[in-house]
Amino acid sequence: MPDNENPQQAQAGEAWEYSLYIPNDLRAVTVSRRTLRLILTLHGLIGLVDTAELLAAELVSNAVRHTKGPAALRVRWADGVLRIGAWDADPEPPRFPEESADFGGDEDGRGLGLVRACSELWGWQPLARFGNRGKFVWCELATA
Repeated sequence: MPDNENPQQAQAGEAWEYSLYIPNDLRAVTVSRRTLRLILTLHGLIGLVDTAELLAAELVSNAVRHTKGPAALRVRWADGVLRIGAWDADPEPPRFPEESADFGGDEDGRGLGLVRACSELWGWQPLARFGNRGKFVWCELATA
């Protein structure tokens, strides 16, 4: 590594992935946010921390509030893109707000509206593995 290269910036270019398995407990939202902040800080991605924390909190909150089983937070960095996702055991699709939804009204879907507004790309996919069903809701942030 050249002498003038920042080691944290060098680490930010390498692909990596972390998974945090969490119980169905609202305290998992705080644990997930703090874990994500630590991961991003250690990888030199401090500029993404605030937005990433907001997005992770919304995804994990939905996973533990609207389902009865365990959940997981997955964070992946590759090719300048941070993907944040939450898995839960409920195979039903998430309820996304309508394009014209007013943020002052119905609380269902407000968090996913924030995810849509603050990320470059988002979506969900059903998952079936080893006889278990569920879904993975994700969003992406890119560095400028």
